[in-house]
Formats: sequence, structure tokens, C-alpha cells
Amino acid sequence: MLFHRSERFKKDGRKLPKEILRKLSHTLELFAKDERHPSLHIKKMEGADHIWEMRLTISYRVTFERVKDGIFLRRVGSHDILKNP
Repeated sequence: MLFHRSERFKKDGRKLPKEILRKLSHTLELFAKDERHPSLHIKKMEGADHIWEMRLTISYRVTFERVKDGIFLRRVGSHDILKNP
């Protein structure tokens, strides 16, 4: 699976604690192997038909879109990113 990262995703990622960056790496590997894995808690975002979210931890999320050749990672961070995915 090919992951494309938005500039905003890259900027968000630079602000994350190291333990969350490790969790992000693990979560994306798991997503690439089995996007239906229950620990990912993937769901469509309310009010945005084409944007999805997945759980990194109880407090951190990733927003993404499905694109023709893979996944476009939009945002990563605390629940606050869900206000502007």
C-alpha cells in the first residue's frame, strides 16, 4: 500500500512526542497489512464523506482519504485535529 503524506501531516508529525511517532509507524504498518484490524478503529468522519479517521492511541488520531493508488494521510495529532481534518 502506498502512503502519500500531506504537508500538514508532515508538519503535524514534527510536533509529536517520540513514543507517538513510534506508535504511528506501527499503526501504519498494521494498516498496510490489514486495514480492517479492530485496533485501528477506522470510521468515516461525520460531515466529511471522503475523510476517514483511525486511532493511534486513546488521545491521538490520523485522518486520511482513500485515493486511486493508496492512502492520502491528511492530519495526525490529538483529537483537536478532528475539528479541521
